[in-house]
Amino acid sequence: MNLAAKDLRFSLFRFILTALGVGMLLGATMGMIGLYRGIVYEALLVINDIGADLWVVEGGRGGPFAETSAVSATLDRRVEGVPGVLEVRRFIQYNQQYSFNGRTLRLAVTGIDYPKDKGSWIPLVAGRYFYSSRYEAIADQSTGLQMGDVIRLGRDDYTIVGLSVGQVDMAGDGMFFVTIPDAQAINRVLPSEAILLNRVASSMNRTGYGQAGSIGAVIVEARPGIDPQSIKDRIERWGDVSVLTKKDQQSLLLDGRLWRLRIQILAFTAMTLLVSGSVVALTIYTMTLEKIPHIALLKLIGARDRTIVGMIVQQASFIAAAGFVLAIVLSVTVYPHFPRTVLLEVGDLAAIGAILFVITLIASWFAIRRALVVKAQEVLS
Repeated sequence: MNLAAKDLRFSLFRFILTALGVGMLLGATMGMIGLYRGIVYEALLVINDIGADLWVVEGGRGGPFAETSAVSATLDRRVEGVPGVLEVRRFIQYNQQYSFNGRTLRLAVTGIDYPKDKGSWIPLVAGRYFYSSRYEAIADQSTGLQMGDVIRLGRDDYTIVGLSVGQVDMAGDGMFFVTIPDAQAINRVLPSEAILLNRVASSMNRTGYGQAGSIGAVIVEARPGIDPQSIKDRIERWGDVSVLTKKDQQSLLLDGRLWRLRIQILAFTAMTLLVSGSVVALTIYTMTLEKIPHIALLKLIGARDRTIVGMIVQQASFIAAAGFVLAIVLSVTVYPHFPRTVLLEVGDLAAIGAILFVITLIASWFAIRRALVVKAQEVLS
């Protein structure tokens, strides 16, 4: 006979409420970790997928993702001549707000260097890649734009020829892919008052830096067998630009812009796990106090201490297991509908489950200690 299961059956309502509370707390913990994973995934999306070995950016800058960067739109011609370079592409990305059919859209406008790059690395769910160098766009589903929509940005109209999925920047704005000339044209559009001021303050674009028509970076692909570091060393001798590897870009984002977010989420996660453990400890301890006469009776009929300890540990484990299952059901049901990506990884879920189990064992120690000091004579009290 399983004493733990039988005892929980007598306190079924309390068991359900406790498991529900633990499950909600664990669900929140999983959500926070998943949100962090999602932000990291979105932040590194372009860096991981665009196929760049090196990023040539403005001198002294860590752009174009961690901070702003503006280089000459003709820089790619200089980089093309460096030995060991297979291909170069221009890149630009900036965020702006627009109106479409009476609603406000925030777009991460991303320039594609057509025809070198037709956007084949972008995951499409409908439509096609670029066939023309002007006035075509690929929009992410999160923008709400549909195939065939025509949106006016600046002074030109752009037709949506493709729909992507999961392409958002670190701020959560859906990406809006256009060719480099279109991205520059959209970026150059300024109010008439700004144009007048720019005649005094030379060539300022909407992003507030660099010369009009500039780009954010030049993407470099190295020839097979060529060490990208040798290309980087050669380009950095020019003095007017900085060169970042893929690893540099990832480090700038994860250890720079996302560092505080990472610490904060870890702190919240530790707090919710401790609260979950406290809930389990309080419940098990209270249940133990209520059945002290029963424990005394067990001792009176000769039950060993390990039988009582096993009953308490099993009860705590049942609560933790039920809460963990409930948290997973909650996470996979609710989080896919969140506006930002919540990325649940099996490794994270397993780690949370293991930590919860350890906390539960530690929490049940208080109840075990109380149960072990119960004397058989107390059954008469």
